[in-house]
Amino acid sequence: MIVRTIQQEVQSLMRHYPVVTITGPRQAGKTTLAKMAFPNMTYVNLEAPDEREFASRDPQGFLAQLPQGAILDEIQRLPQLLSYIQVMVDRLGRNGLFVLTGSHQFELQAAIVQSLAGRTALLTLYPLSIAELKSFGTSFETDEYLFHGFLPRIHANNQDPVKAYRNYFQTYVERDLRQIIQVKDLSTFESFLKLCAGRIGQLFNASSLASEVGVSYHTIEKWISVLEASFILTRLFPYFENFNKRIIKSPKIYFTEIGLATYLLGIEDLKQLSRDPLRGNLFENLVVIELMKSRLNRGLDPNLYFFREHNRNEIDVIYKSANALIPIEIKSSMTFNPDFMRSLHRFKSWVGDRMSTGYLVYAGKHQQAIGDLQVVNYKNLADLL
Repeated sequence: MIVRTIQQEVQSLMRHYPVVTITGPRQAGKTTLAKMAFPNMTYVNLEAPDEREFASRDPQGFLAQLPQGAILDEIQRLPQLLSYIQVMVDRLGRNGLFVLTGSHQFELQAAIVQSLAGRTALLTLYPLSIAELKSFGTSFETDEYLFHGFLPRIHANNQDPVKAYRNYFQTYVERDLRQIIQVKDLSTFESFLKLCAGRIGQLFNASSLASEVGVSYHTIEKWISVLEASFILTRLFPYFENFNKRIIKSPKIYFTEIGLATYLLGIEDLKQLSRDPLRGNLFENLVVIELMKSRLNRGLDPNLYFFREHNRNEIDVIYKSANALIPIEIKSSMTFNPDFMRSLHRFKSWVGDRMSTGYLVYAGKHQQAIGDLQVVNYKNLADLL
């Protein structure tokens, strides 16, 4: 079993809240995390038809069987149960009663806001981080990380990544997608998702995608929301502030699981990956998601943005901490080049003392400080922010 970094946060929050809700992609390890964190709690899987039917037909009778609380898996399958959980936790008046897990972000959060506001802590679990894999005794080279990805089951069971992500994708399309929206032509949606993989780290342009896929602009916007709701994609939004620049306002898109993106690009072995023209984009995706994991695993908002103006001056990632702005440049090269720091110096000239430091994250092993800037290997991001 791989011990997850977020486990201590889950256990801590259960001492302060009656309910802790863990959301995240399918197969990210939510169920395993909950069971490892609370091995003595009763476990109920609401994907099981008999459990779901009982809880739906007689919610009060269902909860009466759980006087000490429980882990309720895939709670989005029965959001109406949350109102009854609210009544129960208010009546009992103690913390640490329920752990809820769910794979559909928007509908679950809407139900929680309505029923459990102030009664639950919210956490997001992404697939494994590089640091967690290291603790499991797995250390890859860059292309191996991009190819294998970070789904726990792939590493725990030594699965073939291509076949594993094919099954993961088909399960998502056949199961989650049909639960969220009605897609008339699944092949069109699959083409759209593969086009998204080809746009990793690029500005999101719904009109351009609509033209290529052959659907309306509004359909693309809806599909992007669906991909975010089911934790397939995440959008990195631009940082807006008056630096006397004409600022780009479109977000960028990234996949929460880099192995799925590699699969969608049709890459089937490491040799293909090393030659793929989008390898640099995949590396950027890996770094951005690792930075997000480092924050989410401590129960914190990512607070990550990017910056780009019309002259194409760009910072890959900006971390905002109060009034401080910390720029992060990402390069897939293993060799350091002083030109990599140019955009960091430029950003410093714009924001002055608000930038106390900046980072160049790259694939090389040599790490050093250059003035007030830091050169960091991408495998060492867990404590960067």
